[in-house]
Amino acid sequence: MPLIRLLQFLAWPALAGLVVALAVFAFFPQLLPGSGGEKLLPRPAPQLVTSYADAVDKATNSVVNIYSRKVIETRRHPLANHPLYEQLYRNPDQQKRIQSALGSGVIVNEEGYLLTNNHVIDGADEILVLLHDGRRASATFIGNDPESDLAVLKIELDNLTPIALGNPDKIRVGDVVLAIGNPFGVGQTVTQGIVSALSRYGLGISVYENYIQTDAAINPGNSGGALIDSEGNLLGINAAIIFDTVGIGFAVPVDDAMKSLKDIIQYGRVVRGWLGLTVERLNPAIVSELGLGSIAGVLVTQSSPGDPAFNAGIRRNDILTHIDGQPIGTERQGLNEVADLAPGTKVNVRVLRPRPGSAPLELEFEVTVAERPLDGSVRT
Repeated sequence: MPLIRLLQFLAWPALAGLVVALAVFAFFPQLLPGSGGEKLLPRPAPQLVTSYADAVDKATNSVVNIYSRKVIETRRHPLANHPLYEQLYRNPDQQKRIQSALGSGVIVNEEGYLLTNNHVIDGADEILVLLHDGRRASATFIGNDPESDLAVLKIELDNLTPIALGNPDKIRVGDVVLAIGNPFGVGQTVTQGIVSALSRYGLGISVYENYIQTDAAINPGNSGGALIDSEGNLLGINAAIIFDTVGIGFAVPVDDAMKSLKDIIQYGRVVRGWLGLTVERLNPAIVSELGLGSIAGVLVTQSSPGDPAFNAGIRRNDILTHIDGQPIGTERQGLNEVADLAPGTKVNVRVLRPRPGSAPLELEFEVTVAERPLDGSVRT
């Protein structure tokens, strides 16, 4: 009798389970064996990256420490010609002092060419390069580009390790990056962060700004060093920080830096395209004053006779909207777009010409790009 009761007690849960199973298979037939439905597999655990040592090993031999010295002429002491004190100031060496600076650089080819920042070696009388393997070499100054704060050096050593070049066009905000350099002269150091922003400009650091922003720690002495991706490929040349802040550093994209390097080696300067226009950003007040609708472009504030754009027909107060079909949204974007054009190239420039009481006239001009003059002016 107890056995019968036990069976009765167990029968109800089994019957309930069978009913539930039938209901599940009725609503989800793909779960039946042999039904052709997808099998439920356990979700794979995400891979946890615990080290970037391989990336650092790949790049670290290509990053060098740079030490520069500059002789500074000092002002002659006002008592130097006094008969009682002239003996103290007659030594000409006392009228000079040595200014030292430190920074970093990146070996980019086996011939010994280095990229660094112009401010690291600007005006230096002597430049010493210390390699990661302990070797030292005096560097020859090849050329510089103050407008992008880049400089090219060369060392004469064998068995150099050029850095692998990455593709900054493929990086995204949030990607992991590593900064390698010589902060404060303590020796080669690696810091880690992410890409915080792309195509930063308007910072007042240099004329041509197209920076990768990162929160990887970049300190004095890191300038000219490497910003690499998680696989050890060069993405940029560390260039600047915003003082009194933490986690805001900037690097020149490697494609821009390599273009400057090739030009400096070949021509002794960076060759940039130029139309001869001074432009400024459109703002609501200008749009309202000129009677324009909602448009994107930049306002031409100067177009001088003899310059390429003027010769083609572009005039002051025209609104520059497109170059070869590409929209121009800001004055800095326009400056960079034109700079990338080879002198002698013919481009189609589209403008809107305001007309009082009427809709603006849409015009298109063919302009022959000239080489940007080295006069320090910021003109497109």
